[in-house]
Amino acid sequence: MFRASLLFVCLALSMISTGQELQSRVTIIANKVSSQVDRKIFQTLQGGLTNFINSRKWTSDVFGPTERVQCSFLISIDQDLGNNVYKGKLTVQAARPVFNTSYDSPLINFQDDNVVFKYVEFQPIEFNENRVQGNDPLVANLTAVIAFYINIILGLDYDSYALRGGDLYFQRAWNIVNNAPGSRDIAGWKSFDGLRNRYWLAENMNNNRFALVHDAVYAYYRTGLDLFFENEEAGRGGMLNALNYLNTVNTENLNSMIIPFFFQGKANELVKVFSKGSPEQRSRARELLTKMDITNISLYKEL
Repeated sequence: MFRASLLFVCLALSMISTGQELQSRVTIIANKVSSQVDRKIFQTLQGGLTNFINSRKWTSDVFGPTERVQCSFLISIDQDLGNNVYKGKLTVQAARPVFNTSYDSPLINFQDDNVVFKYVEFQPIEFNENRVQGNDPLVANLTAVIAFYINIILGLDYDSYALRGGDLYFQRAWNIVNNAPGSRDIAGWKSFDGLRNRYWLAENMNNNRFALVHDAVYAYYRTGLDLFFENEEAGRGGMLNALNYLNTVNTENLNSMIIPFFFQGKANELVKVFSKGSPEQRSRARELLTKMDITNISLYKEL
């Protein structure tokens, strides 16, 4: 596995246990839940999820302590639906170290607005890849959602080091989608649940129509950012190649989920990279970015 030469800078994170592939921080915010619910329940859940994510073996590879992928999961509980069932949002973030620097580049920065789960304090936090639905769909849904995003994180991380290196993990995410827990309160796993959900994210990552996205991830990180220390021009060229790949995907697949998903959290990074480029590079980057990442169009106009 090509990771040995890359120094992963560890941050001081709370709630971190001895890890395997991931070094994750879990935070649960439950301010909107009735004061009649004991807040200690959410502290217990936070600790249980941290241990579940960091202690479980998610791959067959060996990761050294400095190679673990930094990520965070923020669960903001909006509603208490009764009978220990809660509804909220999940914000997932992960970063990847840039070769020969202390800088971490965002891999994923995404908010999932449809997380419903059942939790009774001290209940086991389990996930079985061969039986994603578990015994109770509402209990199983939380770990299914977490496992889904872990596989997306791993897929992106592996893709960033080797071309199509993340395929196995995107396939595992798709398996979770196809076998996801189901009930009338659970959403996000079906094509008809919206245009920006788990179904479409996994579908895009596994559909050959979006194959150039994987080339873009590799170009952006491995032939882009990783080259900046020794050759800024080559690194900037690699990142511009990534934008060209994404533009091809975007042109052929209008309103797909994967394009805005890729750009979330990267706007400031992209502006810093291309603001020092040649006039031709700045012009091309501005043209592509204002077309694909409309949310941050005001930032890109500065290029």
